[in-house]
Amino acid sequence: MTALLSLDDIACQIDGAAILKDASLSAGPGEFIGLVGPNGAGKSTLLRVAAGLQKPSAGSCRIDGAPANKLSAPERAQRLSWLPQAREVAWAMTAREIVALGRFAWGAAQRENAEDTAAVTQALQEAGAAGFADRLVHTLSGGELARVHLARLLAGRTPIILADEPVAALDPAHQISVMTLLRAKANEGRTVIAALHELPLAARYCTRLVVLNTGSIVADGVPQDVLTHALMRDVFGVNANVETRGGVFRLHLDPLSE
Repeated sequence: MTALLSLDDIACQIDGAAILKDASLSAGPGEFIGLVGPNGAGKSTLLRVAAGLQKPSAGSCRIDGAPANKLSAPERAQRLSWLPQAREVAWAMTAREIVALGRFAWGAAQRENAEDTAAVTQALQEAGAAGFADRLVHTLSGGELARVHLARLLAGRTPIILADEPVAALDPAHQISVMTLLRAKANEGRTVIAALHELPLAARYCTRLVVLNTGSIVADGVPQDVLTHALMRDVFGVNANVETRGGVFRLHLDPLSE
């Protein structure tokens, strides 16, 4: 498998604190990788390094075979799409205008061609945001705004998709819808990497899980091999009950005290 994204021995220090330590990750087409771990484990920082938004203290990142630090911002944006955890909008823009920003790397900010229009329309539909495309974003609920930003991510039609907590602020039905959609994008041959706290959803929809703890990758593999009772106890501080039903791996969580 040819890697679309490679992170090699990444270390990252912010304000003197070691956030990542010798983290290596190689991701190829067709993978939906869930980055999981406790708060402060380094998930968001690893995604920001992969997106070229955080310079590592050591190590290297390659995007589709090219050194990330040699790519211009437009070149990176044509290769990967990025959904940050914080998604504030400072301007009075419609939902559709926000989604169209996902075509910025192809010049859509200056002019929108037929391909841009088709990509924006499809992304709005896939994210379940077409019904409020013409509304100003400050009038939307948190869940609606989350779907708008997801649509912006999809509008880029990039081979690599990076998402930091893509199902945050969504109700259960829309969480499932988003995870199904991201899995479908991976099935199309894209590389999808998402930081997730919703472990049962990660276990069900991700093809691979990478577990971070205190800045280090402590496990990497298919969900049923990674989410063991021992790891869930030691890393997350919970008891885990696992089962495979109908060919689907399922995870149920309980406090350690029970």
